[in-house]
Amino acid sequence: MQLAKPMPLGISNFPDLIEKGCYFVDKTHVIRELCQHRNQVTLFTRPRRFGKTLTLSMIASFFDMSKKDQIAGWFQGTNIAKDESIMKMAGTYPVVMISLKDVSGRTPEEILNMMRLLLSSLYQPYQFLRESDCLTLNEKNFFERISSGKSSLEDMKASIHDLTEFLHRYYHKKPLLLIDEYDAPIQCAWDHGCYDEVISFFRPFYSSAFKDNDALGFAVLTGVLRVAKESIFSGLNNLTVSTVLHGGYADAFGFTPQEVAEMAETLGCADKLPELARWYDGYHFQGADIYNPWSVLNYFYEDCKPRPFWVNTSSNSILRTMLERADARTWKEMQTLLSGGSIISAVTESTIYSTKMGAQRNELYSVLLFCGYLQCTGENRDEDEDDPLYQLSIPNTEIRLIYRREVLHWMNGTEGTDIALYDMLQAMMTGDTAGFEENLQDLLLRTVSYHDTAKQPEVFYHGLMLGFTLYYEHRYRTQSNRESDCGRFDLAMFPKKAGLPGIIMEFKAAENAEQLAASSQEALAQIDAKDYLAEFRSEHIAPVWKYGIAFCGKQVAITSK
Repeated sequence: MQLAKPMPLGISNFPDLIEKGCYFVDKTHVIRELCQHRNQVTLFTRPRRFGKTLTLSMIASFFDMSKKDQIAGWFQGTNIAKDESIMKMAGTYPVVMISLKDVSGRTPEEILNMMRLLLSSLYQPYQFLRESDCLTLNEKNFFERISSGKSSLEDMKASIHDLTEFLHRYYHKKPLLLIDEYDAPIQCAWDHGCYDEVISFFRPFYSSAFKDNDALGFAVLTGVLRVAKESIFSGLNNLTVSTVLHGGYADAFGFTPQEVAEMAETLGCADKLPELARWYDGYHFQGADIYNPWSVLNYFYEDCKPRPFWVNTSSNSILRTMLERADARTWKEMQTLLSGGSIISAVTESTIYSTKMGAQRNELYSVLLFCGYLQCTGENRDEDEDDPLYQLSIPNTEIRLIYRREVLHWMNGTEGTDIALYDMLQAMMTGDTAGFEENLQDLLLRTVSYHDTAKQPEVFYHGLMLGFTLYYEHRYRTQSNRESDCGRFDLAMFPKKAGLPGIIMEFKAAENAEQLAASSQEALAQIDAKDYLAEFRSEHIAPVWKYGIAFCGKQVAITSK
């Protein structure tokens, strides 16, 4: 498909996007809002790939006095260009912009050395400051240590503060400070067990940049999670935070339905809107309906062929760790989410990194929400509670498929898991009980830890099988723990296409391996005894494969009929 305009995939620099003639979804109203609110420090937290870097680049391009002659061309035809009062501010500030998204490492030394190199690169364009009369000899020596990459940790902690001071002194104008993905190195440090060492650097680094910095015009930060104020922004009282729940700028990141409809019309794909909505819509940022922008752009680029483009766009180590600590209640709620339902939970807007992170269920759901794996569809405030409760669900088809794939990966899957899973499901659909049991046994041996099955084993195995069966979501409608005639069946799969059999499964956790066969037969007998096939008959689905499945640690036995 020949697009009317190229999609800006991988382009996060605003001038490049404009000069290459890429499709631009106009978010310049963010500039107006920043000017109107006049907050000293604004932090935007949104999921990855939702346009934070491009928006920050757009803000930098608008205000940067060194680009004054190019600004009119870059913003020609945009919403902000029609606002004469705001346009008078274009090109009137020194701007410092730095992105921390690639600051990483396995040790504190590696992470901080990457910061040292990044700060050296940041200082390079400002060599004129070192050569001016605005800096003292000591300040020039400090500048040289930073720019040459030979700075001490104490130098680095003061680097942003001092650069804004130098620019203020040189231009007699307070500079703007823009920091992209401010929390990336902090999460990386937590991932590798060196959080305490790294946060001890970033706490004074940010404090010196923002707290009582008289040389600062205003600052904007972006990130995925809001690190607790006590951890990093202690004493900073001039911080305004915009999250998916509160703080304004609701449609600043991501695409609105109107923006997607206009894009589809421009590209001659208006007939694809229902499919786009089903796959990539469903987010609710402060009540505003939002599409995943990265996936929408990829969808058009890939000739309108839907698939989960957002997968593998960010680190999921925090989520993996939290899910490993999930209790029986959380596993049941995860089943509800995967089945298309919703749950009610409190949400913690400030993330406290600790060795016990995820011990509270609301921490898990908070991270899932702010990382883009859940949507908030409503607030339920109890008059007796200080904090509101939120209704949460999986936003769309893309994220439901990502859950299915990544949950399997989080369960320590190894190479070949997808093949074994495919073979297992094929055997299950065709009534090949031996093949079903053999491949499920293989999956258990390679993906399950004994620790996983120690507590609430039936709940764990139930969640495991639900995740496996959702692999065939395009073929089957899966229902879990649903009332049917005389009881509640464990898992049922209703075919979406003619010619496929129905499937019903009942699970038992055997006390030892010797009881596996008897437990599986008991499970199968329960399907008939409680007439779990009633709903299949009401929908005229036949034939139906019935499976009694018994688990014990990493062993399984299956009886079928």
